[in-house]
Amino acid sequence: MNGNNRMVCMTLPADAEFIDVVRLTLYGLCSKVGFSYEEIEDMKVAVAEACNNAVVHAYEPGRTGTMDVKFELLETGIRISVKDEGASFNYAEKVEQAQSLHEQTLDEANIGGLGIYLMQALMDEVEVKSNGGTEVILTKWLSKSEELV
Repeated sequence: MNGNNRMVCMTLPADAEFIDVVRLTLYGLCSKVGFSYEEIEDMKVAVAEACNNAVVHAYEPGRTGTMDVKFELLETGIRISVKDEGASFNYAEKVEQAQSLHEQTLDEANIGGLGIYLMQALMDEVEVKSNGGTEVILTKWLSKSEELV
């Protein structure tokens, strides 16, 4: 990691009521980096979806767990990681479901694939690692449109 990168890390209970804390942190950091209001709103939806996956799918009912959220401030954007220690899921299968959503109405869509589809639509890069838990890495680059003016 080069010296210009800065990272903010949080460990939160994997509970829906803590997703707002992640969204508020994202807003504060992305404002500093220079993202537009619309870009930040898109990222809030994608990050909330990644957190929701950890809350809903990672841990057995009745078993409490955590989610580790890292915000890496890059020179030209932000990389957000949401990691849980729970049951992994088949990412390749979910991506396939997400890609097949293009031909479906919202009512027909499998909800499991919808989150991945949303994240892919709202972020520039989406990577998922499943190894002793699941880590979703979301990257958004600053748009270069302001340099064209």
